[in-house]
Amino acid sequence: MLLSRVGFFSVLLLAPLALPAHSESYAERLGWGPTDRVLIIHCDDVGMSLGSNLGAQATLQAGTVTSVSMMMPCAWVPGFAKSVRNKTTVDVGLHLTLTSEFDDYRTMPVAGKSRVPSLTDEMGCLWDNNRLLKEHATPDDVEAEIRAQIDRAETMGIAITHLDSHMYALYSHEPFFERYLKVAMEKGIPLLIANGHMYHMSSEGQESTIHQLFRKYGEVVWNAGLPVLDDIHRGTYGWRTTDKKALYIEFLRTLKPGVTEMIVHPTVPDDVMPIITGGRTHLYGDYYALVSPQVMDVIREEGIILTTWRELKERRAKAGSTSP
Repeated sequence: MLLSRVGFFSVLLLAPLALPAHSESYAERLGWGPTDRVLIIHCDDVGMSLGSNLGAQATLQAGTVTSVSMMMPCAWVPGFAKSVRNKTTVDVGLHLTLTSEFDDYRTMPVAGKSRVPSLTDEMGCLWDNNRLLKEHATPDDVEAEIRAQIDRAETMGIAITHLDSHMYALYSHEPFFERYLKVAMEKGIPLLIANGHMYHMSSEGQESTIHQLFRKYGEVVWNAGLPVLDDIHRGTYGWRTTDKKALYIEFLRTLKPGVTEMIVHPTVPDDVMPIITGGRTHLYGDYYALVSPQVMDVIREEGIILTTWRELKERRAKAGSTSP
């Protein structure tokens, strides 16, 4: 059973007692076998531009991408939302957006500056980076903006399957993460968190804020009736090439047992993305790789099981008891 809003704060008091990952993987706890390699290939930044939308749609159609998340403050959200409205076959989450990092492409809070003033800079736009967000934002305003972005998606007819965070802003400061967790648990929406072997996450450093949050709150999330991952791979953004096919294939062939999310940013080439980002044409490489038959062939050859957040939530409900 999911926790009530009142019960949430009691759970947080126990969070420091949350145990490290159990020897049994979260994939096993969700009903898969001990050697099964289960994968969500997840597309971020939907709604950012037309190229982002087209990349998401093409890779969903190719079958490689199984899940997407939208940036609700961005201008191209309505176009994508219209294409998936009220569809229960597409895994659509929210890429909760609390920062606006580009010089000439700026976004504003969905709740509005007058409602969440601490989230905005001198232009009324979201702060440029996580450091400024942490320095200025209040947890109350962060929670209000999370709720506003969820409300906008629900108003558009989106059946929200999961939540994550643009630039990991909500993972950069524990008081923000607690409000994010509070809303997710209250509404029964899975959120991005891992607490298993964390093979790829551990390579980023076990002292990192996000690693510590995952270890502290992983079992809290599981015991609230929401699914938890074994690992997250978020390195594709750093693959600074448009020829990423071999990198994807290497990742797939070395994938560890458990349930992993791989975060990708497939973007159809156009004249706009370089203007928005000041470059970053390497994101086209995600698109080229993920629509290539070779990548899907490797997924089949390796026996990798593709899944969605929708399926994870269903399997978590069937798992029943909160005990390991």
